[in-house]
Amino acid sequence: MTSIVRNQWYVAAYGSEVGRELFSRTICGESILFWRTESGEVTAMSDRCVHRRFPLSEKPSHLVGDTVVCGYHGFTYGSDGVCVAVPGQTRIPRTARLKSYPVVEQDSFVWVFIGDPDRAASTRIPRAPWLDQEGWTTVSGMEPLAARASLLVDNLMDLSHETYLHGGYIGTPEVAETPITTEVDDEAGIVYVSRHMADAACPPFYSKSTGIEGRITRWQDIEFTPPCLYKLHSRIAPVGVLPNDDGSDPDAFHVEVVYAITPETENSTHDFWAVARDFALDDEEVSDFLRENNRTVVLQDVVALNVLEQVIAGEADGYQELSINIDTGGLAARRLIAKLAESADATAVPAAR
Repeated sequence: MTSIVRNQWYVAAYGSEVGRELFSRTICGESILFWRTESGEVTAMSDRCVHRRFPLSEKPSHLVGDTVVCGYHGFTYGSDGVCVAVPGQTRIPRTARLKSYPVVEQDSFVWVFIGDPDRAASTRIPRAPWLDQEGWTTVSGMEPLAARASLLVDNLMDLSHETYLHGGYIGTPEVAETPITTEVDDEAGIVYVSRHMADAACPPFYSKSTGIEGRITRWQDIEFTPPCLYKLHSRIAPVGVLPNDDGSDPDAFHVEVVYAITPETENSTHDFWAVARDFALDDEEVSDFLRENNRTVVLQDVVALNVLEQVIAGEADGYQELSINIDTGGLAARRLIAKLAESADATAVPAAR
């Protein structure tokens, strides 16, 4: 049974990754070719020539205007995936067309729809507007994870692991010690997990980027839209400094940490991460520091989750894991993902016999 939820939008790339060079990435087990038309639009289609399955992303395949020419036998495709020329004959077979994918460029991400394309328009794409919004500066990256996507969801929904896995970067004792609150909006399909620390040590990740000295008020408010977009709204301020009654918050530092969790296969994941901030907007030293340190934190997660994937792969069927209060957010996320999977299965078209 597949663990990948279909009929959903997934982040396939950053917009900056896709240009006039042929670019391929495997999303949910499907190898997809991306490129920009001469007008700048992103197009997505199967990365396999219909003739002999040669990957169109491999040289000497190349673009000619708004067509892609297979480097093996010269089959040529338009931006909609339809073949427009074949070698040695003028008649183009009716079935000579690549699978094309709905694609949307939004909030610096390239989103692709995996599943029935007729459902794309009615399926919501979650937003992360800070990533390309005026008044914010963003650093970002992507790390390959040799583990299933659900392990990364579990990891991000329970930030108590910061105390132990990320000590010296973003973890302090108060993260693990502070209870969480969890809320689920079943109608919107969103899980909220909050941890507000009134008096906490300031980890190097924030002390060196904000310049705050001493202890801090630290808020972590998670908003997860299954199956794939995670947002951590972080607020950092000196102890006792709270937002104003009108909601303004000029004396705090705000960081939006965004993860797009995209299955590559059943047991591997594209771990897209971005850190947006509303302070030191033009300070390249702060950007370099946050980029380097967040990547280090991500790689610490990658190492741990890769090990966990191997443990799970080798364990006996029926193993019962233990869950406690800190797992309520992760368990809620699992429930909503399972609900999406059931919905996708219920509407799947039966295979032809």
